[in-house]
Amino acid sequence: MLRVGRGKAFNKVLRVPGDKSISHRAVMLGAIADGTTRIENFLPGDDCHHTIECFQRLGVKIEREGATTLTVHGKGWKGLREPDQCLDVGNSGTTIRLLLGILAGSPFFSTVYGDASIARRPMARVVEPLRRMGARIDGRAGGRFAPLAVRGGELKGIEYHSPVASAQVKSCLLLAGLRAEGWTKVKEPHPSRDHTERMLKAFGAELSLGEGAVSVRGGQSLAGCHVRVPGDISSAAFLFAAALLVPGSRVTVRDVGINPTRTGILDVFRSMGAEVTVTPTDQWCGEPVGDVTVAGGPLRGVEVGGDLIPRLIDEIPVLAVVATQAEGRTVIRDAAELKVKESNRIATVAEELRKMGAQVDETSDGLIIEGPTSLQGALLDSHGDHRIGMAMAVAGLASEGEVRVKGAEAISVSFPNFAEILKELE
Repeated sequence: MLRVGRGKAFNKVLRVPGDKSISHRAVMLGAIADGTTRIENFLPGDDCHHTIECFQRLGVKIEREGATTLTVHGKGWKGLREPDQCLDVGNSGTTIRLLLGILAGSPFFSTVYGDASIARRPMARVVEPLRRMGARIDGRAGGRFAPLAVRGGELKGIEYHSPVASAQVKSCLLLAGLRAEGWTKVKEPHPSRDHTERMLKAFGAELSLGEGAVSVRGGQSLAGCHVRVPGDISSAAFLFAAALLVPGSRVTVRDVGINPTRTGILDVFRSMGAEVTVTPTDQWCGEPVGDVTVAGGPLRGVEVGGDLIPRLIDEIPVLAVVATQAEGRTVIRDAAELKVKESNRIATVAEELRKMGAQVDETSDGLIIEGPTSLQGALLDSHGDHRIGMAMAVAGLASEGEVRVKGAEAISVSFPNFAEILKELE
């Protein structure tokens, strides 16, 4: 149980753990590359641990040096072997969907499964296009849900127009495309995060980008490289929100990823009236890195939708918390994808904020929040979802009375030291 009391004004300079999305991809590409890949500032969270375990079961030697440094000894695609156990992805949707792209073109049998949340999450979005490429995949409900069994083999490139803007779908098909005959092209309705494309280039792959699509030529080999993982802006968003919720506060997060496909939350906080300063400092493995400072002030409600949604999909729970303290109405739309995350985040955000007295209405694809409202201390539930747990804990900084969050252990998925940092802000 995580307990959080009302915050006092603070001025902090902090760092957050390594980016979860980039950490996953660094292990995966290192595992199928030729040669050694060294990864620094790796996220030591539960999801990324499952990615490591899956590739170890596929025969890849991965050495850990402390909590945040890894060496992956890749032997190319031929270095992967048929696992003698089922591959457990835990709670990680990134792991299962990207892994399926790699397994689809690997000449052996494998089975992948996860926890109860993974068993509810839609897999047809990757299984169907992989089958079009020639993959043999089966599972519950005709392959629409895990567990999934894969008989890998020869693939052919396809052109696929994804109905959803999903980096997981795009990345899965690009990874499969590396092993396919010919070109594989993926087009999306809106741009999604592009970490896979940037990292593939860093590992030596050639990609074609343009007209809202990305293409990869089959038969390419990757070369191991050095990866330094930026701080996770999705984790930093909770600290930025804390600065907006506690009057007179300011926070600077150093060495955080500022990839433009991920900075939608900064754009929205600016439009709400926050002071946001971004200072670019470097490029790590093709990823822009910088220092971000956020300071509070009077906030106003905003409308959020369209192609902005993929750029802040993971930050919507904490955006909803901030919106409870903004003057006027905040409308979040075009975010139906929230329903198929670790929890139904539209429902869980609304349910938990209402317990605190917030005025929140659910819609078919988002939320409507009226503010400002006085939040009251309450017993809240993470619903086994790390981002819900952290969003509700941050809400405690603005509440009259203590907030207690059940299921806070879920937070270790992406931000293992979150509770310690939050205590500094009370």
